[in-house]
Amino acid sequence: MNEAPRIDGRTLQLPRNRGLYYGGAWHEPHGGYVDTYSPSTGANLGPTADADAADVAAAVEAARAAFKEWRRVAPSVRGDALREVAAVLRANKEELALLDAVDCGNPVKALMRDVDIAAQLVEYFAGLVYELRGATIPMGEGVVNMTVREPFGVCARIVAYNHPIMFTASRFAAPVGAGNTVIMKPPVQAPLSAYRLAELIDGIFPPGVFNVLSGGQACGEALVAHPKVPRITLIGSIPTGRAIARAAAEQLKHVSLELGGKNALIIYPDADIDRAIAGAVKGMAFTWCGQACSSTTRLFLHEDIHDRVLEGVLEGVKAYVPGDPTDPATTMGAIVSKAQYEKIMSYVELGQAEGARLLAGGKRPAEGSLDDGYFIEPTVFGDVTMDMRIAREEIFGPVLSVLRWRDEDRMFDDVNSVEYGLAAGIYTQNLATAHTAASRVEAGYVWVNNAVSHFFPAPFGGFKQSGNNKEECFEELVSYTQTKNVYITL
Repeated sequence: MNEAPRIDGRTLQLPRNRGLYYGGAWHEPHGGYVDTYSPSTGANLGPTADADAADVAAAVEAARAAFKEWRRVAPSVRGDALREVAAVLRANKEELALLDAVDCGNPVKALMRDVDIAAQLVEYFAGLVYELRGATIPMGEGVVNMTVREPFGVCARIVAYNHPIMFTASRFAAPVGAGNTVIMKPPVQAPLSAYRLAELIDGIFPPGVFNVLSGGQACGEALVAHPKVPRITLIGSIPTGRAIARAAAEQLKHVSLELGGKNALIIYPDADIDRAIAGAVKGMAFTWCGQACSSTTRLFLHEDIHDRVLEGVLEGVKAYVPGDPTDPATTMGAIVSKAQYEKIMSYVELGQAEGARLLAGGKRPAEGSLDDGYFIEPTVFGDVTMDMRIAREEIFGPVLSVLRWRDEDRMFDDVNSVEYGLAAGIYTQNLATAHTAASRVEAGYVWVNNAVSHFFPAPFGGFKQSGNNKEECFEELVSYTQTKNVYITL
């Protein structure tokens, strides 16, 4: 990069260490290094460690050794350590956000909010460490029967590329707060902020409690296969989730999966139209180029308000203009990688071939300065039907499919016909309609007169193939413990 980006007077600081962080120290990867590139400029950001099975084995041993002591640490000590992490995140918000902007392509202003969210979640779990309580069970005179919650041991968390620092910084809080040690596997497309986080919080935890292993498929497969890693979680795609579940079943490991979505946003004719239009645009997460598992990529418009809402949506998407992710004024970033860019563009071509009407976007922006990056304009298809692949398959890009509906029963059949069940949005001013619609959509997270936002500690997670866990809530903390019964004869 010719000139290091700056924000609020701070210059981009790439992490000094590019190896593997485990046992409280940095290690050269047995698996070697691979280069990482900025998706917005194509610039080489330098080498990143590519852990293999030998690296995983060494990290697991370090984490296992640390667990023997960490599990005995008082809950208050664990909570205090997490609060210190939250303070570090806030103190380095601009730096971490800028690093992610360069590495994953999302706009820096939105990524600063990601750091805030991470800090809030870490503090939330810090405050819950005393709530992992058991219970007493009456058994009659001369007997005390009780349950206690105990940590699993070494937990592996594999996170996605759309929120690198937020996922890496927040998703280790629950397992560590519950007394486990953790190995974080950051996204292979954007691992730099995980390295920097490890540098910043080094020394807060005893060596081996918090560990970072970057790498590709070999690293992930070794973590899942290792017999001393009893707890695995993934934020990722359905195919990856299925592969992990199959491999983990060999050892009956505890697996939690937060997977993809093909989320519907339903607008009834009695909705507040202006509010619904704003929600339909917001729900697409165009700031993230649609790279959000909870984005509402299927817009179901009742025929009575179809044309009016569609016109408003086409006007609203104009506010999202692809640009330099390191510029705080940018409203829409870059696609994370060449492979993802090409996948999205193939769906744009497929949609037109299937008979959908391309109403906006579907191409690179005309701005010549963006030619070296993976940018796509906000894309809207009309006249979409549920027999089209763009209406059934997760694209994970800035592509909105608009469907017209008349019959409510048929509409819900269409909404629920996909294998996904992560989230859904409903716009109506009728309370009965809202409750009825919320009960009929097969999704784990439902908004009424809202879209795409997360509201922790509300449990986030999907139905069907979109996952089997709840996160950002008390249930996430509990999921990192196992219940032991103790029966005492006096």
